[in-house]
Amino acid sequence: MTWSLLDGLSDTDREQLLASTRTRRFRRGDVVFHQQDLGDEFHLVARGRMAVQASTASGDVVTLMVVGPGDFFGEMALLEPGARRNATVVCLEPAETLVLTGERFNELRQVYPSVNSVLVEALAARLRRLTDVLVEALYFPVETRLLRRLIEIAEEWGWQDERGRLELTQEDLALMAGTTRPTVNRVLQRCAREGAIALGRGHLDILDIDRLRRLAG
Repeated sequence: MTWSLLDGLSDTDREQLLASTRTRRFRRGDVVFHQQDLGDEFHLVARGRMAVQASTASGDVVTLMVVGPGDFFGEMALLEPGARRNATVVCLEPAETLVLTGERFNELRQVYPSVNSVLVEALAARLRRLTDVLVEALYFPVETRLLRRLIEIAEEWGWQDERGRLELTQEDLALMAGTTRPTVNRVLQRCAREGAIALGRGHLDILDIDRLRRLAG
């Protein structure tokens, strides 16, 4: 497994960083950490997909993004040791991460200054992603947001031109698009009629991702 986040490191520095991690394994439905937990670990995703979710003051929950192999999360643990987590991370399938503590990261960057680039790139990547989410929330209708999430997840799963099954409920998708389950059902029923997807109990099958892209506009 490779992580583009580490591309700026020399082979030696990358090896030292990865050697400083420990492996954690999770089952589907496991919570890696909760929003407001104390944060002291940074995760590189080696296997599986996870949803990064945030709760509002009114109790609503929205999925900010889905991360998978080659991605990362928990970068604030490197920037601000002891800070509270600003999101909850839930496993959508069995998963595995490589974990680096903030303390160990600080030790590494004293010896290998280029390791600082990992933090800079992590924060820049996260800012780009959250900016995209904010623009969608402000300017795109809910149907477009939902279909974009579906396409994004399908591509994350590696299904560019073939069928694939997403083990996600309509409630999961509602959280990802920041909408309600009835709205998700209405949009998915339309996609099913168009032949882009097929609906099942607790999952949906991508039948034609190109048609799904056209429906998303």
